[in-house]
Formats: sequence, structure tokens, C-alpha cells
Amino acid sequence: MLLSTLRFRHSRLYIALGLGLAVAPLHAQQAADDQQAKTLEQVVVTGVRASGRTALESPVPIDVLTQQDLRAAGAVNGELGQALATLLPSFNFPRQSNSGGSDHVRAAQLRGLSPDQVLVLVNGKRFHTSALVNTDTKIGRGTTPVDFNAIPISAIKRIEVLSDGAGAQYGSDAIAGVVNIILDDAHEGGEVVANYGANHTHFSPTNRDITDGQSTFASAKFGTRLAGTGFFDGGIEVSHHNATNRAGFDTVPDFIADPTPANLALQGRRNYIAGDPESESYNGWFNSELPLTDTTKLYGFGTYTQRHTIGDNYFRYPDSSANVPSIYPDGYLPQSLGHNRDAQVAGGVRGRWGDWNYDGSLNWGSNAFDYDLRDSLNASLGADSPTSFHIASYRFDQTSANLDTNRDFSIGSRFLTLALGGEFRHESFQTKPGDPASYAVGPIVDAPAGAQAGGGLQPQDAAHLTRQVKALYAEASSDITDHVFVDAATRYEHYSDFGGNWSGKLSGRWEFVPGFALRGAVSNNFRAPSLSQIGFESTTSGYGADGKLVTGRILSVNNPLARGLGATSLKPEKSRNISLGLTGQIGSQFDFTLDVYQIHIDNRVTLSETIDSPGLEDYILQHFGVPGVQSVAFFTNAVDTRTRGAELVGNYHIPWAGGQLLLTAAYSHNNTDILHVRATPEQLAATGAGNVLFGDEERNTLTDAAPKQRGSFTAKWDNARWSLLTRLTRQGSTVRVFDFGGGFEPEQRYAARWQLDAEAEYHVTRQLSLALGGYNITNQYPTRSNSDINYGGNFPYDVISPIGTNGAYWYGRVRYTF
Repeated sequence: MLLSTLRFRHSRLYIALGLGLAVAPLHAQQAADDQQAKTLEQVVVTGVRASGRTALESPVPIDVLTQQDLRAAGAVNGELGQALATLLPSFNFPRQSNSGGSDHVRAAQLRGLSPDQVLVLVNGKRFHTSALVNTDTKIGRGTTPVDFNAIPISAIKRIEVLSDGAGAQYGSDAIAGVVNIILDDAHEGGEVVANYGANHTHFSPTNRDITDGQSTFASAKFGTRLAGTGFFDGGIEVSHHNATNRAGFDTVPDFIADPTPANLALQGRRNYIAGDPESESYNGWFNSELPLTDTTKLYGFGTYTQRHTIGDNYFRYPDSSANVPSIYPDGYLPQSLGHNRDAQVAGGVRGRWGDWNYDGSLNWGSNAFDYDLRDSLNASLGADSPTSFHIASYRFDQTSANLDTNRDFSIGSRFLTLALGGEFRHESFQTKPGDPASYAVGPIVDAPAGAQAGGGLQPQDAAHLTRQVKALYAEASSDITDHVFVDAATRYEHYSDFGGNWSGKLSGRWEFVPGFALRGAVSNNFRAPSLSQIGFESTTSGYGADGKLVTGRILSVNNPLARGLGATSLKPEKSRNISLGLTGQIGSQFDFTLDVYQIHIDNRVTLSETIDSPGLEDYILQHFGVPGVQSVAFFTNAVDTRTRGAELVGNYHIPWAGGQLLLTAAYSHNNTDILHVRATPEQLAATGAGNVLFGDEERNTLTDAAPKQRGSFTAKWDNARWSLLTRLTRQGSTVRVFDFGGGFEPEQRYAARWQLDAEAEYHVTRQLSLALGGYNITNQYPTRSNSDINYGGNFPYDVISPIGTNGAYWYGRVRYTF
């Protein structure tokens, strides 16, 4: 019934490929020392606590990605998020530009849901989110997502991606699924890798050939044995990525600049920058284990990333209230500077006590982000304005203590695995204000106050919130017959700021004939509102979607002003997940999985539409005595949604031409419908017609801004000397809606695009290999944006298309193992 409701338009090719090949879960790998071998017998540790189960034997869909998969994903500048987006059709990692903080921390989606609805683990331990609140972006607006690029890609042994609700097993955030990143644990040897790449493309809007985005990446790692069965692995990474620019020629229409001679003199120039930010990153990591006794082991691991990024913002014209001509006679383009420091350290003891296995651990993670501006000014200060500012500091800390236990009970000829555990977690979110000049109101009364391209956080905006989380869980699983496996889990979590929550999950697998099985799961899950969504505030002066300057505030739901406009305390998001799947294996060469699912989410937390009616400023002044507020937004449980989808993945591998040939087909489809929208509060309606908490732009964000369909077909051939790979990906269509006010809501569909990637690697010796490859080698671009939304020709392409706006990318790699 669920499958019949899905719209599989444009998908017949992928279904035919997948069923024709009768293929298997994506990239299963061998549980042996050779991480590059592909096999269906990879034992997974995510999704069920019963030991010894492979990806095909799991009752829920799990994809396994290896080191070799990540190397061949075209992420030569070390971006883990981009590698996952290349390899997993259900994973979306859009590039941002002119998007404030999102230029510095990119948000990822799984199954088309929000970035904060996927849980990330490292070695099975909860990884923290970023501290930066994304408020100026399309995908992920209002979220503090996990920064996937803060995890060193060279540290990874494999990644297990559980595409199913797992709140009963792992707690909050696991509505869309779980990404478990397993660090390298080699007992000896290591490798050194160096990459270089660049975009080389013909850019039609300016009719130019462009070479930019030059990227260098180098990593080194090693492993050594400790005390017999123990080990220590560690490594470092260094990367640098030049900016790209895909801006068009500026027509300087009157809706973005007054038609003065100084402004019109800039027509036909590239005044804006649209593309990837410049970035520089330094990473380090370690993973270790030391035997204490025959049954007890001490372990520890950690990651650290320091990244500096430079983002671009909208151009300010010479004759503008946002300019001081004596400082910038030709106008100026502010740049945002992000200084990101991310760390995780975990340690513990695992062993056996009687019949019980135990794992006690302590895990600390932290993200600190400092936000600066350069080439900017505070126009209200006139000629005395500085041109560089510190805008804000953000910090998120998470400390958790866990105790996990399990044992097997003999019940007749069967075994029941019982797992019991608990967690205590402390979270802290803090923001600090910027320089006084970044938010000062100067003597120039007709000029906007605050630093251009993002006024600094003011002392009144500073926030410091903490909370404690306590959790207990139980999980039982068993092969109740030779062909039926059942797993049941329940979890109770109590949050100090909003109370408790129960979640449960029941999953099972029935092998109805040898090699073929049905699997399914039903669960309820939740996501607690993040501390940033509860307490974040900011005051800015900048450009709205229509290109006009406005002064606005994002208000905490606890702010009296927000309460007076109808804000209420946030509730946790709650979901009901159902999935049903079919798996099959024919011999040792053919296997496949097909899963369908439905995710019903109540009380989704979103940032409201920007509320900026003509009567708002007077209403706030009269009722609250606060002058000068032209727009407001706050977080709200505005909407209930239902997401339905299907995923088909598989492999076919045979000996061919003196080597091994692996063919992989993968397809993902999802569709989100809005079931209910909270009514506009009376207090908000009183400020003017048309004010809604959840309008057309936010509807578009949840339903159509991310691709509903994505599929790929990959061919990989290896022998002793060569590794050849070709990947063809169909990036699905997306839709962008703008609300410029006054009933003007332009909409554009960005058509689906085919993308071709390829790589050839030559093994000079057993230790040394050379590789050449390309990403989007046919130089595909999204649909050209129409004149209603291309901002006077400056932004010919929109950032929401998964194929990106950079065109073809070419790279080379040298790898030496020892």
C-alpha cells in the first residue's frame, strides 16, 4: 500500500538495473585485514545489539562504506560530507553561498528530513553538533547540525549508515537514521596520501573558461601493536581549498540599487561572488586499545579539527545607505571569516564480568566557532566606522557517561541476547556578543546600524543554557526459529528542561526461502529541541530576500517580546516510523535490498518565517516599548509532516578480464507532505495581514527544496595493477520558492541532471599507487535561474541543486602504504 503511493517517475531505469542485477546492500566489506575486499559477510555493530549479524541479516537497512569507497568518492579536499553524498543516494549535502554561517558549516540531510534529525556516532559514541546556528540558509535553516567535515576522513575504517528510526536504541535525534563512523584500528603499518585538484569549466553565463577551486590535501597515519592484542593508531590531515566564483554580470536593476551614475557605472561587471568559500583545515585523530587482563580492555579515541573559512556576502553599492563613500568609493563586498575548532575525546573500559559483557565510557565533545567580518562597515558610524569586526562567539559542549551491558541467555536450543544500559549527558550552549562597533547605533540616523553582512550579537542577545539528560534502555533479540529473528527495544529519557519521553522499537526478519527474506520495523522516536533553538537570539541589519535593508531580531521563545507575539515553549518532535523490506541473495554474486518506509513527524521545530509587516514596528513600540524592530522570527513547533519513500541498493560482482568487476545500483525516492500547520497566533495576526509562522518559503524548504529522487550506477574493476571506476548519478529535480511580499512569490523548478564521475588508479608497486579522476566531468550545471530570482543576473544558478554550481572538477592522488 505504501509503495503504491510513491511516485516513481523517472525511476524505471534504476529499478530495472537493480532488479535485473538482483543486487545487495551497498558496499558490504570483509571483516578481515584487507579493508578493500568486498563481501556480504561484514558483521555490523549498528542497529541491533545482538552480535555476529551481517548487513544482509539485519532487520533494518544498513549501508557499509569502506576506506576505498571514501577515497574514490571524489572528496579530495577531505570533505567527509561530500563523500557520503556521492556514495549514498538518500544523503544530501548541498553547497551554500552568500548564506551567512552556512558558508562555514554545511548541513546534511538523510531521507529528505532536517539536518538535526540524524544521529552521528563515532565508534558507537554520540558525536556532538556544531555550535553555529544556521539562520541565513535554505536547507537546514534554524538548525545546529553535526559538522561531518570535522571528522578526519583518513581516520575512518568504515561507516555504517542505519536508515531507520533508532530512538529506542540510541536516543534523541535518530528519527531519520544513524551514521556510525568506525575509526581505523590497524595493528601495524600506515599510509601517506597527497591529493591535488581544481575546477576547470566553461561558464556559460559569462562565456568564460574558468580554473579555480584549487585544492590540496595531505594525510599521514600509522598503527602499532600494544601489549600483544592492543593497538594505537593516529594521524594528521592538512587541506586547503581555494574559493570558486560563479557570479554573473550585474545588471544593477533599481530593486537592488538606486539608479545613480555611480551605481549604474557598475553594470556589466562581476560585483558579486557566488561559490565555495576559501577554507584551510588542520585535523588530528587517534584510536587505541590496551589489554588490562585477559577479559578487560582500556580504550580511548579522539578527533580534533581546526578550520578557517572565508565566505562572501552581498555587494554594497557606492550610492547606498549601507555605504560610506569616503571609505568605499566604489562600493564593497563584505567577507565573513569563520574560525571553527572541534574536538571529541572518549575513553572507557570494556570487558566481561561473569556472564555479562560491559562497556563503561566517558565521552566529551565540543565545538567553538568565532565569527568575524572584514571589508565591511557600520554605516551609522560614518567615516569613523572600522572595516573589520568580531561578530559573535558560539560554543557547544556535550559530556556523556554511558554504561552498556549485554549477555546471552539459553532458551532451549536458542539464545536470547539481553542488553541493558544507561546514560547521563550534560549539554551546554553559549553565545557571546561581538565588538561594540559591530552592533553600535551611530549618529548617522538615515543609515542602517550594525556591521554590514551580519550585525554583531548584542549583550542582550547573549545566551548560556545548560541541561542534563538521563536515560535507561533495554533491548532483547533472538532467532526464535532457524528463519525468524526478532529484536525489541525500549528507552526512557528525561530532559531537565522539558521532561521525559518513552520510545520503543520492534523489528524482525523472516527468511521465507533460502537467500530471500522479508524485514521490517515499527518504532516511535523523538528529537529534543536543541539548546540553540530554545535560547538563541540575534539582532541584525542586512538585506532581505527582496534586496531591501531591514533591521530584524531572532527571538528566544522565552523572550517576553516573542511571548507577546504568540511564541510558546518548544515541544520535542515525535515520529512514528514504519519500514518494510525485501532482501535476496543468489549464489555468491547477486544480491539486493528493497526497502519502503513512512515517517510521520509531529511538532517539527522550525524557525518561523521572517515577520515584517508594515505595522510590526509600531505594534512592538506601542506594546513593548522597544523601538526600531522591523522584522522578527522565533522558533516554533509549526508543522506536522509525513515522509514516504523507498530505497533500492545492490551489487553484482564477478571475475572479469583478469580482475574483479563490481557493479552497484542504488536508488532513493522520498516525498514529504505537510499534514497540519499551526494557526497564526492572535497576537501575531494583530500586527498586520499576512503574518504567518509557517509560510510558503518554509513549506518549500521541507517539501521540494531537496531532491526527491536520486540514483546511481557504478562500475568498478580491479586487478593487481589497476583500479578503474565509473559512476553515473542522476541528481533529482528541486524547486525554489521566494516570498518577496505583496503577493509576489516567484517559483522555479531546477531540472534533474546526470553527473558522470571517473577514476583510474595504477599500483606502481604493492605500496605506491597513483590515481587520476574527475567529478562531474561532463561539466553539468543546474537550470539557469530566471530573472525573477537571479538577483539582477548576479546569481545565475541556485545553491539548492545537488549537482552544485562549480562545473567539472579534476584531481590526482598519490598514496604510499607501509
